[in-house]
Amino acid sequence: MTGTATPAPATDGAELLDAVEHFHRRFNAFPTEAAYVAVTLWDAHAHLLDAFDSTPRIAFLSPEPGSGKSRALEIVETLVPQPMVAVNASAAALFRAVSGMDGRPTILFDEIDTVFGPKAGDNEELRGFLNAGHRRSGVTYRCVGDGANQSVQAFPSYCAVAVAGLGSLPDTILTRSVIIRMRRRAPNEKVEPFRQRIHEKQGHALRDRLAAWAEQVRPALEGKWPDMPEGITDRPADVWEPLLTVADAAGGTWPQRARAACVELVNAAAEDDKASLGIRLLTDLRDHVFQGADRMPTAVILECLNAIEDAPWGDLSGKPLTSRGLSRMLGEYVTGDNKPIKPRSIRTASGVSRGYYAEDLADAWTRYCPPPPPKSATAATSATSQLTDGADVADEATGIRYITPASATTARSA
Repeated sequence: MTGTATPAPATDGAELLDAVEHFHRRFNAFPTEAAYVAVTLWDAHAHLLDAFDSTPRIAFLSPEPGSGKSRALEIVETLVPQPMVAVNASAAALFRAVSGMDGRPTILFDEIDTVFGPKAGDNEELRGFLNAGHRRSGVTYRCVGDGANQSVQAFPSYCAVAVAGLGSLPDTILTRSVIIRMRRRAPNEKVEPFRQRIHEKQGHALRDRLAAWAEQVRPALEGKWPDMPEGITDRPADVWEPLLTVADAAGGTWPQRARAACVELVNAAAEDDKASLGIRLLTDLRDHVFQGADRMPTAVILECLNAIEDAPWGDLSGKPLTSRGLSRMLGEYVTGDNKPIKPRSIRTASGVSRGYYAEDLADAWTRYCPPPPPKSATAATSATSQLTDGADVADEATGIRYITPASATTARSA
């Protein structure tokens, strides 16, 4: 009589993720603890793509070479299913690989700055592929055939993608990514040298354990939606939903660590996000220029913006921001009445000048800017003088009168 086969013991998900994290720590010097958590969860989620509606990209970015980005991709390569290393790969090659019969690859795109850097051109086709593949329903349409016998064919684009490169990425890709800002190792940060012939086998052993665990937990993930940390909504929630689901399935300390990492990295991305120059402008106007003032002349706004040391306003394509450029950028946003933000007349001690009102910017500040710092910045103080509640303060250098919120009602009736 043939006995029934004994089922394999269930894998401890928390212990397995601990082992994957430890493997990364041996060879990667990530900038924060949150980065180790995020990368480990991303490795595991790549084995479970069909359980999710979307897949976040993970982006290892740095301002300088020699920051460990390529090594991070090397370690990820040993842990994910069907790794496909791409350097300068065309969009056509990638979407044909993803829709091929050999299984969905995990694309590892090194030197992504050569594709989207300032000298690389737009590469809209590749950008479209990476954006479409973020969603399970994502497809890329292409004409197939010769001459008059061509037909439109949909190629599935859904796949996990990790990228590494210098600088930044197009905002449409950044907002779909977990961003790891890499940096060069300090003298006291030690990692093991990665020897492919030795350590690749160790990574593959963990990869196989991840694959087996994924098969074990996949049925239980059907219809599961993780509880998001407070304040994590919209696109950041889409990015982190699969990773938090993996953490919940693993158990142990991973659900708590994952949510702490989510909040930390989402906040860091909001603070460091320079992909949208418009958002940077709005934020600098709120935190460095207006600082509670009711209105501000354009000349003083430009003076204050150019005084911010780490801001780009003094050198936009070799020239400082002008009043026309300021008007054009702010005109992309609207007031609370759904009208484009435009300069208006401001009465000053020396006459009437053009400038902007805080009430016109308030809706855009609320919708687009990260939360304000606990204390307002003071970069603009020297240009605007110190404002006090209920008083109009005249700047002798410019002859401009700045009006505080407390006195705004009186000023409008003037």
